[in-house]
Amino acid sequence: MMAAVSSACAVEAETVVSGLENPWAVAFLGPDRFLVTERPGRLRLVAGGRLGAPIAGVPEVAARGQGGLLDVVLDSGFASNRTLYFCFSEPGDGGNSTAMARAKLSADDTRLEDVRVIFRQRPKVNSTFHFGCRIVEARDGRLFLTLGERNSRKDDSQTLDNHHGKVVRIEKDGSVPKDNPFVGRAGALPETWSYGHRNMQGATLSPDGVVWTHEHGPQGGDEINLPQAGRNYGWPVVTFGENYGGGRIGEGITQRAGMEPPLHYWVPSIAPSGMAFLTSDRYGAGTKGNLFVGSLKFSYLARLELANGKVVREHRWLEGVGRVRDVRQGPDGLLYLVTDSRQGRLVRVKP
Repeated sequence: MMAAVSSACAVEAETVVSGLENPWAVAFLGPDRFLVTERPGRLRLVAGGRLGAPIAGVPEVAARGQGGLLDVVLDSGFASNRTLYFCFSEPGDGGNSTAMARAKLSADDTRLEDVRVIFRQRPKVNSTFHFGCRIVEARDGRLFLTLGERNSRKDDSQTLDNHHGKVVRIEKDGSVPKDNPFVGRAGALPETWSYGHRNMQGATLSPDGVVWTHEHGPQGGDEINLPQAGRNYGWPVVTFGENYGGGRIGEGITQRAGMEPPLHYWVPSIAPSGMAFLTSDRYGAGTKGNLFVGSLKFSYLARLELANGKVVREHRWLEGVGRVRDVRQGPDGLLYLVTDSRQGRLVRVKP
């Protein structure tokens, strides 16, 4: 469903640091201490408003087009184990694909140690598009990773012998949980959790522990979904979008039995990236529990009001702030953004 939209800006953008080259994600090490990924392949420490030297130990990335070093999240036990996870476009035989690695951040924050790739999207293809690449740690400690369908391989989203257009679920050591929905099914890759997705650049855990994702539509039809085990989310059979330049996709239908409808969709497309629930009341009681989504296309932060599990109203915050690539709630209860450009910024959203 679509929701009513209002333009409202009761907040302001405060630059924490500038001079980032195409930043993609932010994680929080502590008060005024951040890790930020840059798509060309650098992981940077931001501390005290200063941009540190690149952290050593990041593996080679295929930094072309939409590819590069993408999401980063800290392990739930980071305070004691220094473990983090990151995903990136990994070069290899056949082209490239999304990979996820785990590593430990050194005690002096200068390098990654014990780096190990724990998941590789199959197959690798020669494409610079649609890597997906958002990571969520669920309450049970399993890791969810969103994977794009690589654009030229959109029909792969409907088949289970590949990882294109899928959400996958793995253990922290890269093994497959025994209760994944396609374990033991002939011809299906067992990491797969849900399928029929396009290019998911937003994923988060709701306050009640449910994984939410959003994905880019082709031209219109961006979607928010709640990916459930074994379910098919329709792409490219059903969509609210159309081909670039006009014209229907496939049968031009928006629903089909056995395929899950989106919780929410946008027409026209806002090109969403990054997503976070607000659990604090730093912006007033009415914003607690709202969902926030970045818009690359229109350069604003979308604040979505929810009721009974549905999006009922959308507000546009910080219009003109820049192409919002990531949005996260920090340990201080405030929202933080990164803006995607060659002179990108880490931004604190101030009440």
